[in-house]
Amino acid sequence: MDKQFMLEAIEEAKKGYGQTYTNPLVGAVIVKDNRIIARGSHLSFGDNHAERNAIKNCQAPEELIDSTLYVTLEPCSHYGKQPPCTQLIKNSGISQVIIGQLDPNPLVAGRGKRILEEHGIEVIVGIEELAVRQLNKHYNFFHEQKRPYIVLKQATTLDGRLTTSRQERMQVTGQTVWEQVHRERSDYQSILIGSQTALTDNPTLLPLKVGKYPPVRIVLDRRGRTLTQKELALFKSKLAPVWIYTENTDTDIDLPDHVHVIQLINMQLMSVLHDLAERKIQSVYVEGGATVHDAFLNNDCWEESITYISPKLLGGKSISSFDSERIPTQVTRLKDVTVKQVGEDIRIQGRHDKCLQV
Repeated sequence: MDKQFMLEAIEEAKKGYGQTYTNPLVGAVIVKDNRIIARGSHLSFGDNHAERNAIKNCQAPEELIDSTLYVTLEPCSHYGKQPPCTQLIKNSGISQVIIGQLDPNPLVAGRGKRILEEHGIEVIVGIEELAVRQLNKHYNFFHEQKRPYIVLKQATTLDGRLTTSRQERMQVTGQTVWEQVHRERSDYQSILIGSQTALTDNPTLLPLKVGKYPPVRIVLDRRGRTLTQKELALFKSKLAPVWIYTENTDTDIDLPDHVHVIQLINMQLMSVLHDLAERKIQSVYVEGGATVHDAFLNNDCWEESITYISPKLLGGKSISSFDSERIPTQVTRLKDVTVKQVGEDIRIQGRHDKCLQV
């Protein structure tokens, strides 16, 4: 029954999707005599944690005595926006806590489990852990690897081309893919492009529905070419923050309040990712273009690739995906590949596998 109750907790966790910001999705159920007596979720950033909501939602508090708490993530043991859940659990009379996964956040990282055990509460860890980890894939990676989770997204023709030239905007895939991509944007804390894409495509980089915590829109602009282009949609649309990374030292440029210029002495890609990690960005959806994508590929700092392929051909001197002046020395393959049709186009998604020397 442990697995079934943890699956119930996972479903509870999903209720907070899109509302917890940098906090993880967490769900909890409380069980007594093999029946669920309460449920709870972390529903919004800064609000009650799942354990606290579950305990509060118990209609008969006396039933908490010697009950079992199933929770997807290790209970917190520190004061943040909410008091520690470990203290509440200890006071409630719950005698057993079953945890899906330990929290990789260094503020917790096993301390919650240890505190509960020190107070005589039985703790079991690892029930349905693979499924639980999928709830917070980006959060886990960020705290374990100390950098954002990177996904490279592109849309190409059947011959791997993006557009006819770097100065011409072209929508390769159909309307169904357009809607899918705009929904996907909501899954990430930031969306990243290069300056050429900002100038040529003039995108807003907003998701289909702008929620309470929209993704930060990031532009890599070493020379600062976008800074004087005040008519860009990124500058006019104030629904989400814009961060422009540049080596340009001109600080007198008048930009809207939602635009933040981040100056780096040397704008190497790893320097940008380090800065994003310092600013608590846990995930990045890289929308290109070709040179930016190839920089991630060359630096071997990405986790997934999503490619939408249209049944069209361009050929000639049109722009290839992952295009740059470098001479490649290895082949990078994908694993766990999925292929599905999206309208008239094909979506191929895979995870980064080890590189093969060529």
